[in-house]
Amino acid sequence: MRAAIEAWHYKVDLKPSPIEPSWIIEGHPEARNCVLSISADRAAFTLIWSCTEGKFNWYYDVDETIVILEGSIVLEGEGMPPKRYGVGDVIYFRRGAHAKWHVEGYVKKVAFFRQTNPFPLGIAIRAANKLNSLIARRRPAGLLAE
Repeated sequence: MRAAIEAWHYKVDLKPSPIEPSWIIEGHPEARNCVLSISADRAAFTLIWSCTEGKFNWYYDVDETIVILEGSIVLEGEGMPPKRYGVGDVIYFRRGAHAKWHVEGYVKKVAFFRQTNPFPLGIAIRAANKLNSLIARRRPAGLLAE
């Protein structure tokens, strides 16, 4: 059984995670990552990702929110002119988005991924979660530890 609370530091060991070669526009960017957490239903996960200098396309097949921890990037997206982002900036990419990344030297980010569900399924999941939370509140305190 997994612990209910886990913790990491953003300076974890990262493993090679090559960028799709056909996406690379310029340079030889080298990406690395380390998965920190995965939800029980595998619909959400968190990782630390870093990359060396280069330009490349990125295509998003899930929702992704990032927080830049080190370095900077210039992003360009559909209907969005190039803009520089650095330490502390938070960026959200919707599933289906495409962005051109220009890593200026080096970047490290924490990324939060979430699979999106069709709207009717999302309503059902929220209803089930609400029901579970109501049931959990009615349990005697001693039963919560089971």
